[in-house]
Amino acid sequence: STSVGSGPSFVTPLRPRWGQRSREPGSAMVCIRPATVDDLYGMQACNLCCLPENYHMKYYFYHILSWPQLPQVAVDHNNKVVGYVLAKMEEDPESPPHGHITSLAVLRTHRKLGIASKLMRASMAVMEETFDAEYVSLHVRYTNRAAFTLYSQTLGFEIHDIEPGYYADKEDAYDMRKMFAKGLAKQEIEKQKKKSVERPLSVKDDGAKDDAKKEGAADKEAKEEGEGDKEAEGAEADAKKKQKRKKGKK
Repeated sequence: STSVGSGPSFVTPLRPRWGQRSREPGSAMVCIRPATVDDLYGMQACNLCCLPENYHMKYYFYHILSWPQLPQVAVDHNNKVVGYVLAKMEEDPESPPHGHITSLAVLRTHRKLGIASKLMRASMAVMEETFDAEYVSLHVRYTNRAAFTLYSQTLGFEIHDIEPGYYADKEDAYDMRKMFAKGLAKQEIEKQKKKSVERPLSVKDDGAKDDAKKEGAADKEAKEEGEGDKEAEGAEADAKKKQKRKKGKK
């Protein structure tokens, strides 16, 4: 597929085997491009067909008016929306800039063509290039193994946390994240800083241990010298006592 900003990309459906009917008779290809306001009804219709998590139209407008570069659609030869990704930038001032995938869906008739991964990559590229995002996050149902495999194995997301009862039916969700180049570089710098702080501390500790050993050895030596002095003083006192006794006998 072409890079984001250089025009739409296209997905050519697989040719049917001999004797099989095409999933989409008459369709030449599927085009993946940034969504427009005219696509919102088709995106909502696709969402209603595919997912239990549904949204009011104003929520779609909110995304496309706030971050018009991020939502992407896959359309067929009739310009019908057959897949979409709804995405946004999180507005948390306390966290680094990062994107969030709100919703992803592809009609059953157009699955197994790599459309979902292309939609995701197109939106993520804009997050990184236009909005300088450090990472992207998403939630996926605990039981949705197909989506989990797409995110973890195909797109490189990792589990960040598990959120109990996240969905309306109380099903748990995986909180997943994928780091971008800027986020990875930042992590590497933090690791190096941590190592540089730990090294002087370890050297300091080793020095302190050596000093303690030296002090212990000096104390031991002083103690032994003190004991030697006491023994010498005791021997001298005994010798004086013996001399006094001899004088007394005389």
